[in-house]
Amino acid sequence: MALSGDGAGPVDARQGSGGGSRVGHSVSRVVVRASLILAWSLSLSLSVSLAACGEAGDKKKRPTPEAGFIVVAPQAVPLATTLGGRTVAYATSEVRPQITGVIRARRFTEGGLVTKGQPLFEIDPSLYRASVDQAAAALMSAQANADAAAQRAERLRPLASMEAVSQQDYTDAAAQARQTRAAVAQARAQLETARINLRFTTVPTPISGRIGRALSTAGALVNANQVAPLAVIQQLDPIYVDVQQSSADLLALRRALASGGAQAGSTSVRLKLEDGSDYPLPGTIQFSEVMVNEGTGTVTLRARFPNPDGFLLPGMFVQATFDQSVNPAAFLIPQAAVQRDFGGEAFVYVVGPGNKALRRPVQTARVVGANWVVTGGLKRGDRVITQGTGNLKHGAPIRPVPASKPERVVARPAGKMGAGAGNGSGGGR
Repeated sequence: MALSGDGAGPVDARQGSGGGSRVGHSVSRVVVRASLILAWSLSLSLSVSLAACGEAGDKKKRPTPEAGFIVVAPQAVPLATTLGGRTVAYATSEVRPQITGVIRARRFTEGGLVTKGQPLFEIDPSLYRASVDQAAAALMSAQANADAAAQRAERLRPLASMEAVSQQDYTDAAAQARQTRAAVAQARAQLETARINLRFTTVPTPISGRIGRALSTAGALVNANQVAPLAVIQQLDPIYVDVQQSSADLLALRRALASGGAQAGSTSVRLKLEDGSDYPLPGTIQFSEVMVNEGTGTVTLRARFPNPDGFLLPGMFVQATFDQSVNPAAFLIPQAAVQRDFGGEAFVYVVGPGNKALRRPVQTARVVGANWVVTGGLKRGDRVITQGTGNLKHGAPIRPVPASKPERVVARPAGKMGAGAGNGSGGGR
């Protein structure tokens, strides 16, 4: 037994020894923890210091970004217009009879080519041939009466001068002679009418072209006042293409032409067919309508195309492209150089004073090939940045260099791949 120093009571020596051991272990753990915290703090401070030093070093070592530019100048840029339309036959003739009768024969091949004046149908001519004979006989009778009346007037004229007959008798005879001459002229006209009707029994081709199917067959009764044609002929070489343009676009074009902001373009037209292929022969604009379609608000423009092989058929849907106007002072800028902000406004970066990138708003009209047509915001001599635009900021320093063309990669044979790999980086430069 032993007494504690403060008189609290007896304490077992063995218990005192065990308690001291536990206290020692607790103190050791506290010391270890404090050491770990101190080490972590030192490591964190060192990392922060190293990171700060690294960033400072990066800022010092980061080079000025390189930007490729082009020098722009205004030029005359044709403004192409593409409009949809349909093909229309150059000439269309609906063949109709001019007399009444029964069709006796058809003289053409359906779907074939016919020439002007070629017989198409034959109508039974019996009645019309008889009318010619009747008119001829009536003419002969009228001629005989005219001869008799003229001779009687000639005989009475000297007798009337000698007062052997009354003057009235001679006057009546002369009037009778004139009436018979008029009857002769009337009979001659009736004979000519009968002959014309007889010619109409053969229905000829009014124009050259391709004829469709026969809408009336042999044995059908036709008349001069019928609505349905006997056949339809269309002349396809050349052929028309009618396209529709908005009246608002046409009005804007006319204002631009009147103000001098644009010049009249070419009348040459290129055609794209329904399957996306290009028609090989160019056409020309013929005219535009002088009125606006009230239902569609469009104006019809007509172009003429050669069609020697009959490849284009009436009613085909096509797209016509032509240079309707020319902008004499536009800028062609590569599409990669033109960007847009959140409001949709276009802008480019130009090389400003002190070799700094400056953001410049521009006005774009349309795309021509791989370029934008810029009509405002630039002036002659501006250096527009076309390469390295991804990280540009307004007012940031840059190192401007002339824009270069993309590098062409040449494939190497498989056997020489290992030998060429060592020179790849050097060749890329």
